[in-house]
Parts: sequence; C-alpha cells; structure tokens
Amino acid sequence: MMYLLGIDLGTSGTKTVIFTQEGKPVASATEEYPLIQPQNGWAEQHPDDWWKAAQNTVSRVLEDSDIDPGDIAGIGISGQMHGLVMLDKDGNVLRPAILWCDGRTTEECKEITEIIGRKRLIEISANPALPGFTAGKILWVRKHEPEIWEKCAHIMLPKDYIRYKLTGIYATEVSDASGTNLLDVANRCWSDEILGKLNIDKSILPKMYESADVTGYVTYEAAKATGLKAGTLVVGGAGDNAAAAVGTGVVKEGNAFISIGTSGVIFAHSNKVSIDPEGRVHTFCAAVPNAWTVMSCTLAAGLSLKWFRDNFCEAEIQRAKEENVDPYYLMDKEAEKVPIGANRLIYLPYLMGERSPILDSNSRGVFFGLSAIHGKYDMLRAVMEGVVYSQRHCLDVLHEMNVYPEDIIATGGGGSSPLWRQMIADNFGFPVKTSTNKEGPVLGVALLAGVGAGLYKSVEEACEIAIKTNPPQLPIEDNGKKYNKVYAIYKNLYGQLKQSFSELSELERE
Repeated sequence: MMYLLGIDLGTSGTKTVIFTQEGKPVASATEEYPLIQPQNGWAEQHPDDWWKAAQNTVSRVLEDSDIDPGDIAGIGISGQMHGLVMLDKDGNVLRPAILWCDGRTTEECKEITEIIGRKRLIEISANPALPGFTAGKILWVRKHEPEIWEKCAHIMLPKDYIRYKLTGIYATEVSDASGTNLLDVANRCWSDEILGKLNIDKSILPKMYESADVTGYVTYEAAKATGLKAGTLVVGGAGDNAAAAVGTGVVKEGNAFISIGTSGVIFAHSNKVSIDPEGRVHTFCAAVPNAWTVMSCTLAAGLSLKWFRDNFCEAEIQRAKEENVDPYYLMDKEAEKVPIGANRLIYLPYLMGERSPILDSNSRGVFFGLSAIHGKYDMLRAVMEGVVYSQRHCLDVLHEMNVYPEDIIATGGGGSSPLWRQMIADNFGFPVKTSTNKEGPVLGVALLAGVGAGLYKSVEEACEIAIKTNPPQLPIEDNGKKYNKVYAIYKNLYGQLKQSFSELSELERE
C-alpha cells in the first residue's frame, strides 16, 4: 500500500499527517513555535523554527506509523498565506518572516494603490492592496531595511520555504501566490505590469506551478534530516484555505465551505474568474486547475462568541467544568430556548472593525434594540444570529458576482454547533453538511500529492474517494421567513451608522 504525507505550516504550529489513499489518517504530529511581536501590530516568525517543526513532525509520524518511507508516494505542503520570506543568493534567511497578520504596511498599500490604481490593481490581482498581503511587505523592507533588500536574491511564501528545505527548489503555486497582490489571477502567472510598476525584479520570485504539479524531489540532505526517502516527490501544495477546500471536497461549481473560527469565511468554488470590482471579497486561483475561488472574510465571527463567553458566561464556564462538557455546548442549549430574532435584538459583529463586505476598520460592535426585557441569553442568541447575518451579507456579494453556492460544508469551531448550522441553513436556504474527516488543509495537500503521484486521475476524483460527509441539516422554511425580516433590518444598519463609526474613531484618537 502507498501512503500520502501532508504538512500544514500554521501560525501557531506545524502539523504533519500520514494518510492512506482513502484519506484515513495513520499518524499525526504537531509542533508549536513562538510568534514574535517586535512592535505593536507587527507579527514575525523565524523560518528555521518552521523547518525544525517540519523535520520533527515528519520524523515522528514516520516512527509512530512504522511505515517504510519508500511507501510515501508524495508530499503536499499547506501553509499560512501572505507572509514574506527573504533569502540571500546562498539560500540563507535574511530576516524573520513578516506574517499575514502583520499590520505595518498601511502606507505601502497606499503607495501601491497610487502607483497601480485601485481599479487596475483589482482587475489584475483580483484584490485591493491590503496590509496582510505580500507586496506591501516587500516595499516596506525595501524602504526601511535597504541593507537587507540589497542582499535579497529570493522571495517566497512561508510554505515554500519548507519546500525549498526539502527539495532545494525555489517554487510556489497559484493558490498561495494569489495572496501576494503580484499575481495575474485570471492568467495564473506573475504580473509583469505590477512588477514593473513596483520595480520588483521578477527573477527574485519563485517559479510558478499548479497545486498538484510535481515541483521537486526530497534531497539526500533533507532525507537524512527527516527520515523521508530521497527522491520522494513534492507537489505544489496550496495556501491554507485552498487546501481546506480540497480537504472538504469543495472542488466543483456550486461547492462552498463556511468556516466560523475566530474569523468567518465563505469559500466558494468557481469554474470562471469572478472578481468584485469593489474588492469586498477576495478572488484566488483554486488548487484545482483552471478554476478559481471567491472568499469572504469577516474578522470577529467566532471571536464574538468567545468575547461573550469570557465576559458574560462565568456561570456556564464553571458548570461546564463540573459536568465535563464544553461551555459552548451549554451556551448553545440556552440560546436554543430564545426565539428567532432574539426578542427583537440585533447584533453587529464588528468588534475588530470589518473586512468583508463593508471594508471599514472604523466599524464597531453594536447591540441594536436593547431593552429592559432582554437578558443574557437574548444577547447570546443575538450574537450567534448576527454572525450568521454577517456571512449572509457576504453571500449576497457572491450572488452579485454570479457565484451561487448551493452545497455547503460547515467547518471550524462554529461548524460543531448544531444550532449555528441550523441558523446557516435557514438563512442561506440550502442544506449544510459537515465532513467526517476533521483534518482539512493537511488532508487537502496530501490528496494533491496523490494526484501528482498518479494515484488519482484528478483532484475531483481524489475528493470523491477520500471525502465523506455527515447527513445534512435542512433549511426550515418558516424559520427562513422569520430570519428574512430581521436580516433586512440588519443589512441597513451599517449604512445608517457608518458616519457615526467614523466620528467615534476620531474620539479614540483624542
């Protein structure tokens, strides 16, 4: 039997899993590493920490599984997107990697927008210039650390550094490169126009591949460090969300997943390029050849519920300890008792400002309609409903772009809540499923490795074999009618409060 190995380079740690061809996990290992914050709003990590974690976790799963390394048919790598890794001509790391969540490049993003033009930038890269994306980070280093810039011979994304250490090859793939602001997303190649206008030499960027393409082979040096067999193939892999799409079977027109973790994401597959000219949602290349994804991102989805738990649910936290259950389980049960609409209470989940779809960093959280009749559990229900309304607002934008998902998988912490899943089904108007496999991105890139190794004919076939779902939760028509009335009010509230949010932000600066 042949096996597949997936490596997922996350922000908190690296996870490595060996899978059978049927997608069954055989052995798993995770190793954490620190986040460096030299200044408020900055976020960095040492690439060598990633490589140590990759070495250790690969060695561990090979040992724990007792599998012959020669039976590993291929390796796929997933990872945190948008980061900046800089190497000199000899492949040495020049500085700590600047991560996706680093916010230092606001001025550089303004500069990119002025040079390229906002409309033209979105036309080419399918996204506005955002502080999280890679291009702004490159300009920041060039401006603030010229001595580092002078030595820079190679720029890569985080997961691609692991590929370099495994294979000695400087390569990337289309899904991860879509989050750099440097890719011609429609044509799946580096944009000569953007690079030329920003004065970035194309030769310092890695070679571009599709996600299931073979990019290189494990070197003797890497084999010695990890226990892998030299010559094992390594495919392109994918950025974390694109990998999660494969790992949940979201690989065909009409497929999507919704993830309610700290943030909220709707990630929809499309067989055509669909770009929002206003930049309210992101369009990236999919890990499936000749396909794309449209992705929304709200900033405080699960975070809203965590905030409510930490500040108002001490009794539930204590009772959960006594009963040995998750506090969120108890909170779900209490929220279920509250009627739809939370007794005319609406929550706007803008605790951290908001990205999709309003793009307003000044926006803040709101309880609207609060009265003396409301108690804690009305507020809890309103929080949960408000998060779903925020996702529905993003879905409206996808519909404007002629992207119509109708088969949706719920993932993340929120996906484990039957109440939240029912709210999603009722609001979206179609069934909501969950996957029987919880591995997500790491399974996705393992399946891509299987395609590259010839174990599957295509990404779609790989998913048909390996991805299984639980029975769906169906929408309840009467519930949907009730939510529609509340959602109509929710959707108008931001426009009515926008100026007030701006005025409030000025108070904060005084």
